[in-house]
Amino acid sequence: MDYPITFRFKLIALTPQIYVENGSGHTLGYVKQKFLRLREKVEVYTDDNRSQLLATIDADRMIDWSARYTFRDAHGREIGSVGRRGFRSLWRAHYEVFAPGSRAVLFTIREENPGAKLMDGFIGELPIIGLFSGFMFHPRYLATRVDGSPVLRLTKESAFFEGRFSLTQVGDASEDEQTVLMLSFLMMNLLERRRG
Repeated sequence: MDYPITFRFKLIALTPQIYVENGSGHTLGYVKQKFLRLREKVEVYTDDNRSQLLATIDADRMIDWSARYTFRDAHGREIGSVGRRGFRSLWRAHYEVFAPGSRAVLFTIREENPGAKLMDGFIGELPIIGLFSGFMFHPRYLATRVDGSPVLRLTKESAFFEGRFSLTQVGDASEDEQTVLMLSFLMMNLLERRRG
């Protein structure tokens, strides 16, 4: 993959919309989340025309407390899953990425600076001042292997009228592992936006 990969969230929209672009500016994916779904299902398309499906992300339950989100390719084959660790994620986001069809943990995603996310969410809710919160606080999330070696890092970037995150490679990973981690960061972003 051509890093850094950018996730752009449209802030002024009824439903969350995410554009995923590689380092050259080419669109890798597009998500427009459905409004008022009981059970989370996210569809990732090649572009905003939604003509070609890349992957789907399905929740295993209606309430997202410790839910597991399964990734399937366009043909319906499971390629991995991600789940949030309930109580461990109250202060600091903590997710585990699983191998397809198993409980074997491949990667762990942890928030590196939870205070930044807390302040970003708090300041972001204030009238007028909240418009500038995207320039002040930059939460970071690191994906590591079970042995602790880092693989990918997601960092919030300064942006006005949109949420912007940059995914950079900090360690070796196969193409399949990078795809599963990119989908994991995408789903994690959707979940963390709800938390503030």
